Amino acid sequence: MKKFLIAAAAVVAVIVVLFMILKPVAQVAAVTKGRAINAVSGSITVEAEYQMELKSEIGGRLIRSELDPGKKVTAGAILAQIDPGDLQLEIEKIENDYAAAKKRIAVGSSIKLELDSAREDLENYERLTKSGNYAPGDLEKQRRLVKQIEQRLALEDVSRKQEIETLENTLKVKHRQLDKMTITAPFEGVVSLVFARPGDLINPNQPIATLISTSRAVVAKISQENFAQIHLGQPASARFLGRENDVYDATVSKILPTADAETQRYPILLEVKCPPDVLVPGLTGEVNVIVGSRDANALIPRRALFGNNVYVVEDGRVRLRKVEVGYVSLNIAEITKGLSTGDLVVVEELDQFRDGDRVRTELVAK
Repeated sequence: MKKFLIAAAAVVAVIVVLFMILKPVAQVAAVTKGRAINAVSGSITVEAEYQMELKSEIGGRLIRSELDPGKKVTAGAILAQIDPGDLQLEIEKIENDYAAAKKRIAVGSSIKLELDSAREDLENYERLTKSGNYAPGDLEKQRRLVKQIEQRLALEDVSRKQEIETLENTLKVKHRQLDKMTITAPFEGVVSLVFARPGDLINPNQPIATLISTSRAVVAKISQENFAQIHLGQPASARFLGRENDVYDATVSKILPTADAETQRYPILLEVKCPPDVLVPGLTGEVNVIVGSRDANALIPRRALFGNNVYVVEDGRVRLRKVEVGYVSLNIAEITKGLSTGDLVVVEELDQFRDGDRVRTELVAK
């Protein structure tokens, strides 16, 4: 009989041990006191700050190109060259005309010589008219002749000055056109698409490539009911799809007061403190903009919530408990009613548990 009792006790002990071992493990976090954060949530998208179609204002044949998809370029770097041959010939001709015009001016005017002679004759006429050798009418006629020659000389000066200015202006225009045939990067960026290759004949203002800036804009969309709470300089927390475990500090840098016509969500720009390689154009995620805070008696990981419910572990059993939720941030939720400091809430695999389940607990960090 004694042996039987010992054996039975051993079996019971084994069963108890097996039962304890086989009980599922619930990962739990303790309810704590702390600072509750009131945050406005929104979706975020990383965009290139701007992109541009690279164009040439001048048409012609492309003779050289440094454009290649994915290539990084610096501001001012030469990216493409249009054949300048014909334009250089035009410039050479205009420069020759300009030099000849300057030489003509340096030689002097034949009208100036004619005017000098006419003025000498006028002096003689005045002297001889006083002595009675010429009639006053002849003197007046000579004065009119001098005046006519002066007018012709003045018109010639205006014409020559206009010729010089026209040639100088034409040269400036042609040199500007020549400069425009060398296409440079307007900003630091990356070549996205290439539409023309060396040998192609391109038209004026025809796109030859697309450049995307290396600077990034992180755009958050905030719902209409929460937009009024957003102000410049507010702190925020951001995380991105594929990097859910990484939370980055951010700041509201710009507020755009125009809502999306379809979603009625307002865009804001964020300055996110993260490595540059994280901000890949097209990357999406979520943001919480902190709009207020207060002391709280019960804080739990946000992932422990499902609706207004949590699972609490009491005496080795899972208990479903309805709670009232206060402030909610990206990772932490405030519970204003239903939990006390020190309670243990299930934070992982909530769909695996039911009210009344027996579990073992494993305490995890928030």
